[in-house]
Amino acid sequence: MKNSAKTVVEKMFSAFSSGDVEKFVATVSNDTVWIYHGTQIIPAGTFEKKEGVRTFFTNILERTEIINFEPQQYIVEGNMVVVLGREHQKVKRSGRELKQKWVQIYTVENDLITKMEEFATSEEVE
Repeated sequence: MKNSAKTVVEKMFSAFSSGDVEKFVATVSNDTVWIYHGTQIIPAGTFEKKEGVRTFFTNILERTEIINFEPQQYIVEGNMVVVLGREHQKVKRSGRELKQKWVQIYTVENDLITKMEEFATSEEVE
């Protein structure tokens, strides 16, 4: 029985929260495309294929400490999952703390994420 699109996204979030790069990458297709539109502080980027997603994940882990990562609402339509959430992180190099609100849009095919697009806004926490 196939997983629902939401279940696949939740599995990816679980791997992200535990810091497990390989489980994270295992949730995406070989030809996946991840588009991050960036925030006022974090630059935009496009990440392609499993290697690109691995880079996306390791960049986050190497540069920040995740204080809180909270998907708040899921909207599911067929194989598309829209997730609204927020996060709080600390930049390791500067010690600055950032809070972000985001919307992530996932396309899931054959139990793998084929596309992710994220729109976020950020603010520094004093």
